[in-house]
Amino acid sequence: MSTPARKRLMRDFKRLQQDPPAGISGAPQDNNIMLWNAVIFGPDDTPWDGGTFKLTLQFTEDYPNKPPTVRFVSRMFHPNIYADGSICLDILQNQWSPIYDLAAILTSIQSLLCDPNPNSPANSEAARMFSENKREYNRRVREVVEQSWTAD
Repeated sequence: MSTPARKRLMRDFKRLQQDPPAGISGAPQDNNIMLWNAVIFGPDDTPWDGGTFKLTLQFTEDYPNKPPTVRFVSRMFHPNIYADGSICLDILQNQWSPIYDLAAILTSIQSLLCDPNPNSPANSEAARMFSENKREYNRRVREVVEQSWTAD
C-alpha cells in the first residue's frame, strides 16, 4: 500500500542514506515505514559531546502536512524535553511546514540540545539550572551523556 505519506517517507529515507547530516542517523523499524528509530550524537565541543541519544518518530498518513510525534527514548536532562521524552520544539508544533524532511527534523533537534529555549520550558528544573547555574547544568548533562553509552 503506497500512500503519499509513505512515498514521501521513502524519499526522505533515500535522501538520509545518500546524504546523511553529521551526527544523525535514522531508519524505519522492521516492515513499518511509519515508525522510525533514530540516533542523534551529541555535538562536538559541547556538554553533549560523545552522547548517543535514541529517539522514535511516529508518522501518520497526514505526513508531510502534519509533523511526526518525536520522543527521546534515552533519558534526557534538557529545558525543552519532557520527562516522557517528548520535545518542545516549534517546528514539531505550530511552526511545522511540509518542506521539513526527516533530516531537517533530526538536525533541528540536535541543534536544540546545545541551544535550548529556557523561556519555553518542558523541564523547569533544567531550564532554571541552565539560566542560573550553568556549571551544575553541564554536570547533569554529562551524567546523561554517560548513561547514553550503557542504556539499551
